[in-house]
Amino acid sequence: MCRSIKTLFNFEPPATDDEVRAASLQFVRKLSGFNIPSRANEAAFDRAVDDIASIARVLIDSLVTTADPRDREVEAERARARSAIRFGA
Repeated sequence: MCRSIKTLFNFEPPATDDEVRAASLQFVRKLSGFNIPSRANEAAFDRAVDDIASIARVLIDSLVTTADPRDREVEAERARARSAIRFGA
């Protein structure tokens, strides 16, 4: 799907509203095929981003787990290591 959409659940500190909105924007871009919508589609595009961000926040806040929260820095380092292996240093 969208490689730039990252897992937002079970992190310490929790996902911010900006992170949720950014993931929602990427999702709507993927679904619509528009990076930037035309003026005719802008209202529908923005409404979809707002709606999905709201629903995503409800989902993230409603999920439960017994696993320890993941550390953002550790996950970022793992991602950098995977990238270095895939694309070279």
